[in-house]
Amino acid sequence: MTPSASSAPSEADRPAEPARRDRDPWFDNIKMVLVTLVVVGHSWTLLPHNLVNNWAYDFLYAWHIPAFVIVTGYLSRSFAWTPAKLVALVRTVAVPYVVFEAALALFRYHVGGVQLEDLFTDPHWPMWYLSALFFWRLMTPAFLALPKPVALVVAVAISLLAGLKAGDTFDAARILGLLPFFVLGLTLSERQWGWARARRAVPFALIGIVVVLVATRFTDHWIATEWYYYRSRYDALEPNDLKAVAIRAVLLCLGLIGAVSCFAIVPRGRSWFSTLGAATLVVYLFHGFFVLTAQYEGFPDWADRHVVWSFVVTTIAAVLLALALAAPPVARALNVLVDPVGRIVRRRSRAATT
Repeated sequence: MTPSASSAPSEADRPAEPARRDRDPWFDNIKMVLVTLVVVGHSWTLLPHNLVNNWAYDFLYAWHIPAFVIVTGYLSRSFAWTPAKLVALVRTVAVPYVVFEAALALFRYHVGGVQLEDLFTDPHWPMWYLSALFFWRLMTPAFLALPKPVALVVAVAISLLAGLKAGDTFDAARILGLLPFFVLGLTLSERQWGWARARRAVPFALIGIVVVLVATRFTDHWIATEWYYYRSRYDALEPNDLKAVAIRAVLLCLGLIGAVSCFAIVPRGRSWFSTLGAATLVVYLFHGFFVLTAQYEGFPDWADRHVVWSFVVTTIAAVLLALALAAPPVARALNVLVDPVGRIVRRRSRAATT
């Protein structure tokens, strides 16, 4: 298991802000659960390979990326090709991408002694999601213009075919591979979300989780973990193109089952946890520095010597890190770097009103 850049925040265009009373606590809870699992999953890459660790990792990566992309799509429905929306897209997605792609590269070089190639055009761990979000948002009006069933069919066809040719530039393979989940989010209505929100969905969700658990238990028997990242061409994973397309189709279904199951079991009510859901982007952009620090400081060597304890300690530490980064005082302070342009705009606006 290596850092895979396979997870990310669900809503990159809303920097950390205090949770408002009109925010839907269920979606805030979902976002915070998912970004916490991002930190957990990336932290698990520091652990040794064994049956339990690999199974937990494959189980998580089978569905939590799709879950994030579905939520991202749903929260992108209002995007349009207007000057204001395009400027906001650059400010809240492109600028943080450039800032943190550079910052993480400098950190890797000066702390880890690692040199990266193709900076900015080939997103490095864990920045791929901002690149994907940028292009998904640009596609949004085109897919919204189609009838919903047609949009979904087109997105699935693109995903199945993308593995044949799509390359690494701006992580195009992953952008196109995960496109069905984004388009599904775009096409879901509040009424359709109501099915997952209803209490009667919980038993079905538990069955779905069991299905994903069983399927991922035998991942190494039928596919490699790399398939869950949606980033590699088929010919690097499976020489038979038809079989590769079939595997991608199965993974799309598996990701959907796991994602919907997650949505159904997340608490619906407002709590202290809900207030943290406004800071998912802060958590995502900053947690990588901590994971890399642990890697450079030799944590994997300690984990190799303490197999059981390392899983427990790593998981607890990852959860606490996510909660700490999302805490309102911390998130507000770090948001200066996440949204530097917005900070300048807000400062000028305040100055103009005084």
